[in-house]
Amino acid sequence: MLVINDDISIADWELTESFVRSSGPGGQNVNKVATAVELRFEAARSPNLAPDVKARLRRLAGRRWTGEGAVIITAEKFRTQPQNREEARRKLRELIQAALHRPKPRRPTKPTKGSIRRRLAAKTHRAGIKAARGRVDPEE
Repeated sequence: MLVINDDISIADWELTESFVRSSGPGGQNVNKVATAVELRFEAARSPNLAPDVKARLRRLAGRRWTGEGAVIITAEKFRTQPQNREEARRKLRELIQAALHRPKPRRPTKPTKGSIRRRLAAKTHRAGIKAARGRVDPEE
């Protein structure tokens, strides 16, 4: 069981772990030992997450969200399976905690009369500068 916060915990049936070989340098050991963890969380079928949380999780997960509605987290930072397992669970916990945070709604604001006046005065000034850049009349 993976505890996210006081209210939400993920059951074991929702998580699937598989171990694969790590990429990168490491000598002979990297070719023999499967230490990287691929953690699969069935987010779409999870009864513990509200629909709005699932929607935010899908947006935050990006390419890690599969077509079946699962989130795949990989961890290969460490050289041992237990450390990588903890790393993958930590990554998933942080991702779900970020999805639990409801963003503050944006309220559009109106520009002040002074800021509108200053903007228009700056545009007029700039237009005057550009208008003065025209060709010089040779007769003058």
